[in-house]
Amino acid sequence: MRLLVGWALLADAVPLYPLYALFFADHGMSGAEISVLFAIWSVSGLVAEVPSGALSDRFSRRRVLAAGGILQAAAYALWLLAPGLPGFAAGFVLWGVGGALFSGTVEALVYETLGAAGAVDRYAGVRGLVTAAEHAAQVPSAAAATVLVATGGYGPVGWVSVGTCLAAAGLTCAFPDPPRVGPPDDEDAPAEPAEDLSYWRTLRAGLAEAVGSRTVRGALVGAAVVGGVGALEEYFPLIVGQQPAVPLVAVPGLLVLVALAGAAGAALGGRAGGLQGRGLGALLVLAAAALLVADHGGAIGLVALGVHFALQQCLQVVTDTRVQERLSGRARATVISVSTLGMEVASLAVVATWALGGTPAVALGLLGLAPALWWLLRRV
Repeated sequence: MRLLVGWALLADAVPLYPLYALFFADHGMSGAEISVLFAIWSVSGLVAEVPSGALSDRFSRRRVLAAGGILQAAAYALWLLAPGLPGFAAGFVLWGVGGALFSGTVEALVYETLGAAGAVDRYAGVRGLVTAAEHAAQVPSAAAATVLVATGGYGPVGWVSVGTCLAAAGLTCAFPDPPRVGPPDDEDAPAEPAEDLSYWRTLRAGLAEAVGSRTVRGALVGAAVVGGVGALEEYFPLIVGQQPAVPLVAVPGLLVLVALAGAAGAALGGRAGGLQGRGLGALLVLAAAALLVADHGGAIGLVALGVHFALQQCLQVVTDTRVQERLSGRARATVISVSTLGMEVASLAVVATWALGGTPAVALGLLGLAPALWWLLRRV
């Protein structure tokens, strides 16, 4: 687990991350064009999501993670070498495929490693720590971004980001590959190793499990709804950076505060692991209310944005745990990828909503989703 937390810290220590929306804007992209780029990113991940999950189930999870890091590094390099709408779009295609290789693989690796140690009940806490590490990594990345953009502009920021992604890909070589196991018929009996399936049989088995059980479907859709809300994070640099009193060099530091709030929320996800549908719906209502306050800007708005992000990340850890608890383990990453596929669809809805009505429209949409979340998870 220490290796995985270290990988999460390194993989997300990307100085370009808090600035890339502004990077696009400085290269002549309008708000609508930036939304189109985000949509391309989501669609690329959507197309690659389930096939990449089956790859993770069929082959080495650590190699799949390494490939994802290499593709992300290539995306940043392409942005720097070919700035403009075509280059940005192509880079997002690469990043979308790379992100699809990450999703499902990380969760399955955590669950299987804990399963090999007989500690699957610790999943929510460990998953929360990994997610918290991903957000905490924004502290050094923001510090680096502040120094690099002030001294050399976007170029050094981008190339350092390429380097961190490649370093994280290299670290995956030290990861273990835990055995793939399914649940035994007798809860007191040891788990049996999963059958070694071909790629296509793995893909079919995962899809069958995703659609064949009502409780699994409810957990998958609930996780997709909550995960899709996270698409708003891509607009945080614009929400913070477009305020008149905020200079460009201050944006990374302010976003660190929001990221740390998200890290705290994710870390608390383990403690909130017992929440059911009603409690999760209530947290989503609070997240929507905080987002409405955040739209007013200023110090109170920044605090509210942090509260919104903390609640969303806590919800994401809990709903992800609900999914893991109900999977057989035979094609775990493939099934998780089905949920992530739904998350990408929800992300597209968030992107479209923000493009049409800004932050208030997204907040009102979350209020409408809260009853749906309760309904989806009421018996799960």
